[in-house]
Amino acid sequence: MKRALISDIHSNLEALSAVLDDIRQQGITEIYCLGDIVGYGPNPRECIDLVMKCKVCLLGNHDQGAIFDPEGFNTGAERAIFWTRQQLEKYTPDPAQAQRRWDFLGELPRVYKEGKMLFVHGSPRNPLNEYVFPEDIHNTRKMERLFGMIDWVAFQGHTHVPGVFTQDFRFLAPEEINWEYRLGEEKAMINVGSVGQPRDGDPRACYVILEDGVVRFRRVEYDFEETIRKIRAIPDLDDYLGERLRQGR
Repeated sequence: MKRALISDIHSNLEALSAVLDDIRQQGITEIYCLGDIVGYGPNPRECIDLVMKCKVCLLGNHDQGAIFDPEGFNTGAERAIFWTRQQLEKYTPDPAQAQRRWDFLGELPRVYKEGKMLFVHGSPRNPLNEYVFPEDIHNTRKMERLFGMIDWVAFQGHTHVPGVFTQDFRFLAPEEINWEYRLGEEKAMINVGSVGQPRDGDPRACYVILEDGVVRFRRVEYDFEETIRKIRAIPDLDDYLGERLRQGR
């Protein structure tokens, strides 16, 4: 089975559209989204409409913030999520579709399991909010606890930094492994990166293809200048939310 794993779209329609086009070109029809459809970016409604078609979609912390109240957000992220909520509350011109978006977000699960594979937004321990950064490989206690909670492999997002965490406490960036990692008997945690707001120094959108036990990282160019232009035009979205897209930070 060939699947595409996407995460952290953050209302970036240009990035999501480019990634979905790339996925179609790979002949993939099954897409799993690991959360954070909304937040930061200028097109929450359009992105939700596209993600509704995914086979699996999980709840991210920004998605939850749009439904309820944002917790632990910085000022820019909080302003963005309140603006996002306003956009989702606009019931014109299609009130039925607006309600479907709310219902979709409200029904998203925090965890999805498929055999020995676990899919979360944050971490196996805290599916919604816990970050697992590359430097956490030096926190042996944390990593032992996380690996103790998975049967074989966990796929996650949240940090916007793609790569592979191995059970012997290494972090393998995609470029170090020629963009491909073959799953073996050892446990692994795979961060699939971010579609809409990469933070690993590469401005291209990132997602993962999973096929026959092989994880392949894909980078896709998109028109981030158009996304930046849209963000600048919205007073409630801080300009830096767009500017950072150029540097992938």
